[in-house]
Amino acid sequence: MKITESPAHTPAEDWTTDTLFGGHLRLRQPRHGYRFSVDAVLLAHFVRPKPGWQILDLGCGCGVVGLIAAYRTPDCRVIGLEMQPELVALARENLEANGFADRVQVLEADVRVIRRRLTPECCDLVLCNPPYYQQGQGRIRPDAQAAAARHDLAATLDDFVRAAAFALKTRSKAVFIFPASSQARLQQRLMAARLAPKRVQMAYSYPEADPAALVLVESIKNGGDACIVLPPLYLHTGPGGAYSPAMQRLYQEAPCWPKF
Repeated sequence: MKITESPAHTPAEDWTTDTLFGGHLRLRQPRHGYRFSVDAVLLAHFVRPKPGWQILDLGCGCGVVGLIAAYRTPDCRVIGLEMQPELVALARENLEANGFADRVQVLEADVRVIRRRLTPECCDLVLCNPPYYQQGQGRIRPDAQAAAARHDLAATLDDFVRAAAFALKTRSKAVFIFPASSQARLQQRLMAARLAPKRVQMAYSYPEADPAALVLVESIKNGGDACIVLPPLYLHTGPGGAYSPAMQRLYQEAPCWPKF
């Protein structure tokens, strides 16, 4: 991922432009405040969308997950839902700048009242990077955007899971990324909403790291009990080291989930 300055209409020192896939995607972000991280890249690659799918990105932030999905599958369509007006405006700017305005749209909406903006069972895939921390847990970031993205100050994990279940067609997929230490809470919520976990992978900071940092869960609406646990994914080669080969592949031109 390459970082360059953005010739924005606001002071240039307040913004960066992050490039993915050899510069084919460019995402403008505030230098200080809510910024996407490796979580978004992992989430967007965990399922390979099929041509013609309609994809929902719940809590889309600057639009990175939906843009990666659109880049990877040229014939899919993406809807991003975001409740923070500033991030809605930024996501729309990013999709325009990347030439995806014909296939990606961003709606200003609260996932708690998703039925006001979307019809039930309208999507083939839901991608979600929900707030990781419940109120009262962890240090709340001073920046309002970052705080809302990481803590359930408004919508909770339950709200995001229910929204995913509402939007998904039967037998379609929802993918969530969450702290590995809270995977039990995530999977309980998914099962309660009839989103059966079908594929799970733990992501570790590096090979010797313990415990896992993140968990990726692919679930199917009204799916059965069988669930595959994939081999671990390592983000870095070592403490403070470079990205692992598997992670490097996710940032390269040929966008495909690493095979094991």
